[in-house]
Amino acid sequence: MRLLFVADGRSPIALNWIQHFLKTGDEVHLVSTFACAPEPGFASYHFVPVAFSALKRADGAGSQPAALGTTVRLRTQVRQWLGPFTLGSAARRLKQIVAQIQPDLVHALRIPYEGMLAAAALRGLQPPLLISVWGNDFTLHAPSTPLMRYNTRRALQRADALHADCQRDVRLARGWGFAAQKPAIVLPGAGGVQSEVFYPNPSAVRAPVIINPRGFRAYVNNAAFFRAIPKVLAAQPAARFLCPAMLEQPQARQWAAELGVASSVELLPRQQRSQMAQLFRQARIVVSPSNHDGTPNTLLEALACGCLPVAGDLESIREWITPEENGLLVDPNDPQALAQAMLRAIVDDELVERARRINAELILRRAEHKTVMQEAEVFYRTLLETALNPPE
Repeated sequence: MRLLFVADGRSPIALNWIQHFLKTGDEVHLVSTFACAPEPGFASYHFVPVAFSALKRADGAGSQPAALGTTVRLRTQVRQWLGPFTLGSAARRLKQIVAQIQPDLVHALRIPYEGMLAAAALRGLQPPLLISVWGNDFTLHAPSTPLMRYNTRRALQRADALHADCQRDVRLARGWGFAAQKPAIVLPGAGGVQSEVFYPNPSAVRAPVIINPRGFRAYVNNAAFFRAIPKVLAAQPAARFLCPAMLEQPQARQWAAELGVASSVELLPRQQRSQMAQLFRQARIVVSPSNHDGTPNTLLEALACGCLPVAGDLESIREWITPEENGLLVDPNDPQALAQAMLRAIVDDELVERARRINAELILRRAEHKTVMQEAEVFYRTLLETALNPPE
């Protein structure tokens, strides 16, 4: 297969999916919306910035100028309101690339802005377009502005097929213009969990170690998480909180200092996947205080490592977590509820052991990387066969 991926080439989620096809020997081309240093194996690499992505450094840690905002939420709002105006020029560049490569299939990994870009570029061109939906594409971004609504709908109308990481998003996609007769598949966004990297300890962690792997995102309520920490420490003074991808966040340092919990909180830099697996195996509890989500890849990885999940009570999360059976779901905006759930998880050995058993089976059945990517391959080939032999 000659595959063209339109993706953020820095994203571990995107790369975990794409790398599978590099290994299978398919001809793989990458158009990245962010500057990156692609690994060997790509037949070609192109950088097509969109929605001010050129202002980010290739390592993903770059800063945007003050004019574009100094907070995650403000940067997100700027991209939502102004980003669609950049689609025209970017689409013209992508259209030229598609004409040169002549791919069998174009796969855009998420709707804003990769799916929007691909849909605009492929108007009048033949390659089938597969769009992946990631966690908050519909619940956070799509309804945010008139132009985001318009471009989300246009992308889904042009898409020939859909990949979502939860059933909820397939349902929502139909309401945004994705026709009922078009095929959709539900698979973890990063291609599943690699069991040789993410695996549990022989027995559950006894120490009160809690990890929040979500970093700083517009849809993650880290303010509530930090405000919950003193409440946990009041009852469990030995509790430790691991916070990857927060070392460089001044707000995290400020919260830890103001709340008097700095000695119990480890603000860590961004971690490689193997490092994240080691952190998960040190933790008893994983906390995901998000207001918008599909199926978080870090949540699946934490489940594979034996952590008990405390997560926001969202429809998509309930596709994986049954409260009181294999995790705890709470209002992510309520520090008291977060604290009570963490305290429960610290002392309830029966719940932790039951969740470990259920989640190990769940990951093996629904999220094991090799199985997931085999399903993805079959889906790709079915799309290509349908494109070559359209129904009468």
